[in-house]
Amino acid sequence: MTTLHEPVLTDLSVWPASTTEPALGDLTVAGVSLAEVAERFGTPVYVLDEGEVRDRCRTYLHAFPDTEVLYAAKAFMCRALVHWMAEEGLGLDVCSAGELELAVTTGFPPERIVLHGNAKSPQDLQAALRLGVGRIVIDSPSEIARLAAAVGPEGHQKVMVRVVPGIGAGGHDTIRTGTDDQKFGLSLSDGYAQHAITRILGQPQLELTGLHCHLGSQITSVKPYLAAVRRMVGLMARLHDQHGLVLSELDLGGGHGIAYRPGEPALDLTALARRVRTELDEACAAAGLAVPRLFIEPGRAIVGPAGIALYHVLAVKRTGRHTFVAVDGGMSDNPRPALYGVRYAPRLTGRHSTAPRARVTVVGRHCEAGDVLAADVELPSDVRPGDLLAVPVAGAYHLSMASGYNLVGRPPVAAVADGRARLLVRRESLEDIRGRDVGL
Repeated sequence: MTTLHEPVLTDLSVWPASTTEPALGDLTVAGVSLAEVAERFGTPVYVLDEGEVRDRCRTYLHAFPDTEVLYAAKAFMCRALVHWMAEEGLGLDVCSAGELELAVTTGFPPERIVLHGNAKSPQDLQAALRLGVGRIVIDSPSEIARLAAAVGPEGHQKVMVRVVPGIGAGGHDTIRTGTDDQKFGLSLSDGYAQHAITRILGQPQLELTGLHCHLGSQITSVKPYLAAVRRMVGLMARLHDQHGLVLSELDLGGGHGIAYRPGEPALDLTALARRVRTELDEACAAAGLAVPRLFIEPGRAIVGPAGIALYHVLAVKRTGRHTFVAVDGGMSDNPRPALYGVRYAPRLTGRHSTAPRARVTVVGRHCEAGDVLAADVELPSDVRPGDLLAVPVAGAYHLSMASGYNLVGRPPVAAVADGRARLLVRRESLEDIRGRDVGL
């Protein structure tokens, strides 16, 4: 094991703003000890700072006035979070009948919801029409006739078209969605988008309100968004020339990058808002178009930094030059390191250690060699079974992507606010797992 003897400064830059360390080795978030959360709810457990979520919503609304800010529910969704979004004045971006039903039955106004999806099922479309969803984003030519038939000759539904602008951006190949070589949207370069729009205009029950694009995820530069604005406005201008069509809405999607470890870059929201607005105004003026209402869809950037995952150490194993610290969770509650190579910065909490730091790999409990939560990270060299590890920036794409691998059960979610913790989502139990198995 390689030990590091130099002093280590506490860096809480990627933790919720409410994080403090009132006693050495004991972190609190929103006035609640993480060790107490782990003791009360067990581990693994996700902790969500309600105040941090709300503050991030307000930051978006302040940076993007006169913009429809839609929370991308795929990042993480539960009834409490839907309620917070409604109270803070955000809309919702959903991708399935399940997300839509949960939102509407929680009381969220359906007209403030946009339904996405590259392959919407009949159930997805039926739920959207039954519940009165605000807009449906058409992602393929086959959706046009199916949606028009489902709406019926006397019905009416607002739609957008998802356009692939041919711009590559994002933190990993699998999360770059603005190029022609992936499954989403209709290509601008080969004319599929224009052809689809012509077909939509032939369906009087479908009202085309605007265009949509989404470039990818974990984008930390403003430039791709400016390029997208130019290309989308260019398409709007061509549609105006060809059809006399005036589109009143432009949705630039989300993908706003955040830092997972201290020192990593994040997208500057203030710069993004200022430069996108300037680019949109200038491009529309040059094309002789009215400026459309802007839509954006942040998800990870709102909820990701507000979340923390807590694990107990089960085993410490030293093999040659490597030290493996195994915890009671893993790829079933966080598949992102295996999928995208994401790196986290876990830290010991619940006790103070004066031991020198050592480089270790934090691994999960699952039967996969790729079940690695954090490779080559620094922890105290005396880390041992029973210790509590806290992983920041765990609010997005953890529970929403969690699986039933090895039937360990998905973790609960606890919210912290004003010195109190409360359960939002309970732990998946063995009884839950048995109850779904009806084959005997």
